[in-house]
Amino acid sequence: MSDFPNPGAPTAPEQTSAATSASGPVADDVVRAVVREVPDRVSTDGLEEKFDERWAAERTFAFDRSATREQVYSIDTPPPTVSGSLHVGHVFSYTHTDVVARFQRMRGKEVFYPMGWDDNGLPTERRVQNYYGVRCDPSLPYDPDFVPPHQGTEGKKVKPGDQVPISRRNFIELCEELTADDERQFEELWRRLGLSVDWSQTYQTIDATSRAASQRAFLRNLQRGEAYQAEAPGLWDVTFQTAVAQAELEAREYPGHYHRVAFHRAGDGATGEPVYIETTRPELVPSVVALIAHPDDERYQHLFGTTVTSPLFGVEVPVLAHHAAAMDKGAGIAMCCTFGDLTDVQWWRELQLPTRSVIGRDGRLTRETPEWIAGGPGADLYAEGLAGKTAFSARTAVVDALRESGDLDGEPSPTQRMTNFYEKGDKPLEIVTSRQWYIRNGGRAWEQRDLKAELLARGKELDFHPDFMRVRYENWVNGLNGDWLISRQRFFGVAVPVWYGLDEHGEVDYDRLITPSEAELPVDPTSQAPAGYTEDQRGEPGGFVGDNDVMDTWATSSLSPLIVSGWERDADLFDRVYPMDLRPQGQDIIRTWLFSSVVRSHLECGVLPWKNAAISGWILDPDRKKMSKSKGNVVTPMDLLTEHGSDAVRYWAAAARLGTDAAFEVGQMKIGRRLAIKVLNASKFALTFGVDPESGAGEIVLDPAAVTVDLDRAMLAGLADVVDQATAALESYDHTRALEITESYFWAFCDDYLELVKDRAYGGDGEVSAATLSARTALAIALDAMLRLLAPFIPFATEEVWSWWRTGSVHRAPWPTAQPLRDASADVDPTGLTAAGHALAALRKLKSAAKVSMKTPVLSGTVAVPAHLLPGVESAMVDLRGAGRVTGPLELVEATDGQGDPDVQGGIVVVEHELGEPPAKKPRG
Repeated sequence: MSDFPNPGAPTAPEQTSAATSASGPVADDVVRAVVREVPDRVSTDGLEEKFDERWAAERTFAFDRSATREQVYSIDTPPPTVSGSLHVGHVFSYTHTDVVARFQRMRGKEVFYPMGWDDNGLPTERRVQNYYGVRCDPSLPYDPDFVPPHQGTEGKKVKPGDQVPISRRNFIELCEELTADDERQFEELWRRLGLSVDWSQTYQTIDATSRAASQRAFLRNLQRGEAYQAEAPGLWDVTFQTAVAQAELEAREYPGHYHRVAFHRAGDGATGEPVYIETTRPELVPSVVALIAHPDDERYQHLFGTTVTSPLFGVEVPVLAHHAAAMDKGAGIAMCCTFGDLTDVQWWRELQLPTRSVIGRDGRLTRETPEWIAGGPGADLYAEGLAGKTAFSARTAVVDALRESGDLDGEPSPTQRMTNFYEKGDKPLEIVTSRQWYIRNGGRAWEQRDLKAELLARGKELDFHPDFMRVRYENWVNGLNGDWLISRQRFFGVAVPVWYGLDEHGEVDYDRLITPSEAELPVDPTSQAPAGYTEDQRGEPGGFVGDNDVMDTWATSSLSPLIVSGWERDADLFDRVYPMDLRPQGQDIIRTWLFSSVVRSHLECGVLPWKNAAISGWILDPDRKKMSKSKGNVVTPMDLLTEHGSDAVRYWAAAARLGTDAAFEVGQMKIGRRLAIKVLNASKFALTFGVDPESGAGEIVLDPAAVTVDLDRAMLAGLADVVDQATAALESYDHTRALEITESYFWAFCDDYLELVKDRAYGGDGEVSAATLSARTALAIALDAMLRLLAPFIPFATEEVWSWWRTGSVHRAPWPTAQPLRDASADVDPTGLTAAGHALAALRKLKSAAKVSMKTPVLSGTVAVPAHLLPGVESAMVDLRGAGRVTGPLELVEATDGQGDPDVQGGIVVVEHELGEPPAKKPRG
């Protein structure tokens, strides 16, 4: 029975040996487990601290670098954003990953399971600004003695005007200080949850290794033509003063007003029929470059090819046709401004329209009067009423002027419109022309290759769990309308590793790129001079300037599978773990993290970064709304872990399937805690037999040959089916199904089998009979298997029980297999236990109906049993009589049609009975 021994080489006191037992000789490979100590009272309290320390000391989850790639299961663990506290959604999804890791480890794989911290980027900057009450001003010099005005603001936001400006270097130092503290707290929580991470394999997305990898990948993208720089209109957040990528957009409802505004036919004079447009952004009238209608719209056919003049400013613009114009929206004709929205960008690009931008990076209208307005009828209005104003203030001024000029038809009508926001921003995005860096991602035509088709093909190669998540990937790739904008005008991030040469006049020559060698990485162009230059040449004619931008945090996070695998720094590790086996993540970042990781691996390595993607759902609050920090409806996980226990919280998380949203339910956690405690109590019962009452120790021989009673064999046969089904479920990434199957059988084992065999397992005085030995051995074999089946879900309670009677860790024990259990069952029908359990339930039911103690004897009885259950009940009669306290005759008869409800006790009913006197209650004290 090779499945029953402890993992690894046998070690005393638990060992395999040739010996004899009450049933005869014991096979050489049978385990003799020594019960060291079973506590008088069991509890889940304190197990997290106890085993975290033990696992760390014994390096239970350390990755073995000698394992070959075929022996390794590698996980690209999500690096959580270090910008405050984790929420219960993290506990939810990371538990799913840990179940997989523990299962694969027990299946014999050497699991590579690192942990990272995503600590660069805007979320960290925002937290630092609020925590310390500072903001970054790159123009300021470094102050080595700077002391921030705050050391935490207890969740209160510091107004931007009250934030102390500091140098970029001072600001980055504060970012590094705060993230280090946050990361310590995150690790503490992950350890409390029981993540079986190898804590010697950690990284930060801002550490030197990650920065070098990110810059190396960018430089290679640049060399291959996959990265490029362009000055073009792009999405811009005016609050954070940075460009934003398509993947970071969030559409939100935003209140506004429709304004019906008149444009005038050029050359028709004041009496000409005006052309009315409807707009929610009248402040962009100064930037209009055309009016656009659908080519099939008969209302405007006669206007195509003519021109109109803008109200207030008198700028002549053409009326053009484009299929993207919506005939059923507003007036059916729209003004194209540079730029009001992404449709404006499309029209501008495809119709080759001029650029007349009036909104700058600060979200205000330009302070200089634009050349196309200067000298015209609206020059004074612009200079005196619009220049330098915010978009909101300019809107009011323009509407007032339109009302006064008569070009506003009626009053504005309120509306709710969907507007693009930066996912971390509070104001609608503007579209601003700026110079930015891009990486090709299939969103824009590329003459060298059809990258979109290649990335769609990669999506078909990847195994999504659940499979329906694949369509989200495909929809995202098909919906891309531009390449990946990776540069950000921020501070705490991985620097874009380039410098630019300056001409003899000190002007930047963007075509004269200066790049470092890979051996120099990581570099910071804002504080380091490139090779061949000295720092005093910075900003001087003929010298250089460094690129001030940093890369989008996803540009580094997208490389996480390469970073953790030792790409270009540890070839031995890389060959053992890459491509990786699993990427677990949330459904909301398929478009960002998953897709961008596929892009980077495809471009750099020509392969998928992993074979499987396990996609978790969201956690919903009691109102069925997604939990998120921004909505303020999150729950702090450490409090939950302390109150309910980590096994209980893990149980709740594991009860939710991949890809399915789950409600936050404390009730489920209570069920999980009950399960963990039941495992302790049931195990205590199973291990008590044969233990010396004085020393508290004893030996249990897991000899399948000693299992000779059909009821015991039926129990093991049923357990074999559970092992097969749970294994198949976990192999297909359905951890919820595996838990359901195992938990259901465990409760049946406790409620039926333990109660049925209790008397036989205790046995009589003196020598242990074969029937008693059969029960005790079956209990031990079943416990051995069920502890391993439950270990990935409730690792602390199962490890506690394992420590009572086995050596090593249950989490390094081999995953149970069905065949040894089937061999031990001798092909007995597993439904025999089910039938006996139903019969016992029927006996208990009659006592409940009579409102007497379960210990009340049954003096006689007749039990009607459906024909298919009769053999099982008959074979368990000895145990049934003992468990049911039957002292007299108990007759079994075949149930007739209509006798008994098949949904209640399998249709088994007690048709006649006589109860004895209930036992006297023992006095208290």
